[in-house]
Amino acid sequence: MIDIVLLTFLVVVGIAIARVRNLLAVTMLTGIYSLLVAMLFVLLDAVDVALTEAAVGAGLLVILMLATISLTTRKEKVHATRQSIMALIVVTVTGAALIYATLDMPRFGDPQAPAHVHLSPRFTQDSPTEIGIPNMVTSVLASYRGIDTLGEAVVIFAAAVGVLLVLGTGTVRRRRDRKGEGVEEAGEKS
Repeated sequence: MIDIVLLTFLVVVGIAIARVRNLLAVTMLTGIYSLLVAMLFVLLDAVDVALTEAAVGAGLLVILMLATISLTTRKEKVHATRQSIMALIVVTVTGAALIYATLDMPRFGDPQAPAHVHLSPRFTQDSPTEIGIPNMVTSVLASYRGIDTLGEAVVIFAAAVGVLLVLGTGTVRRRRDRKGEGVEEAGEKS
């Protein structure tokens, strides 16, 4: 029952994110969405993924979006341009490719899936003797998937540094209407 309530909230918040044009409200809704997804991961017994989602999605992402909004405007400009149509085509093709890729995946909960046949027995039987850590989740994340976890941390760090560099190097230009004319200010040097 809790899963259905959380999924309903996710759909409602997702629709609200798509409909709202105030970027500050969208940022707050995005943080709420991430927290709901983190709660769903906890219910699915994926606590490590839930912690990552809460830290990155509800924490870092919201901070970066608020920093971006402080340098720009709060309202989204709606343009029906050629770029919007191209973006829609790219998103549709990417979504279709991802859905097509799921056709090769084993069925959910299939006991004959490669992860259940090859990996699970090795981790459960050999982990205490190979690693020496009694907690199986810790041994998998810290040892067997140590390079993968380090790679994820490097990607998150690189993304954060990249966003901060982009936000910090550009000159923000804002237009004000003065007697019907748009005048650029902040940073133009002649």
